[in-house]
Amino acid sequence: MAGATGLIGSQLLELLLLDDRYEKVTAVSRQPIRSSNSKFQNLVADLDTLGQFTEAFAVDDVFCCLGTTMRRAKTKEAFRCVDYDYPVALAKFSKDRGARQFLLVSALGANKNSSIFYNRVKGETEGAIEAAGFESCHILRPSLLLGRRTEHRAGEDAAKWFYNELGFLIPGKYKAIESIKVARAMLELARQEKKGSFIHESYELQNFQ
Repeated sequence: MAGATGLIGSQLLELLLLDDRYEKVTAVSRQPIRSSNSKFQNLVADLDTLGQFTEAFAVDDVFCCLGTTMRRAKTKEAFRCVDYDYPVALAKFSKDRGARQFLLVSALGANKNSSIFYNRVKGETEGAIEAAGFESCHILRPSLLLGRRTEHRAGEDAAKWFYNELGFLIPGKYKAIESIKVARAMLELARQEKKGSFIHESYELQNFQ
């Protein structure tokens, strides 16, 4: 998996380590991740060095929870590197080594033809992952994520206040979602092992308790 230090990824990692279905869980990260779980393996690498660790990509299921913001990335190029280049490289290396399933956290509004840079990159990433040819491809498009982040995002804090106070005015398609629901959805969808390519909108993910 990738993105194990993020809001969804950190919760998904805990679920995977508790799941008897997985004998080994490998997390790719740019910084070391600490875990005492015996089946956890941490591959510390960046995009430029991923190709040196092809054996680590001989897995069954791939979970990609990577994502950043323009504020943190600072440039469009840096944003695209995290939200497009990394996921696509992860898909290529794992598919070449026999991975069957790829599960990607995208975003509500993702559209490769969008005039909005963020949505357009997300849509392009979705298209590249679908084109990789996995037996099973699940794309999850959550709305605003609710949960405790390690980093402060002022804009999200304001949006969360709005959802908490006036959420009843927002159509179900756009309602904020607890990050743990997205993590649980990823694990459950992987368990189902359905063949094909599927897109799961945020309102569908609300059903994963």
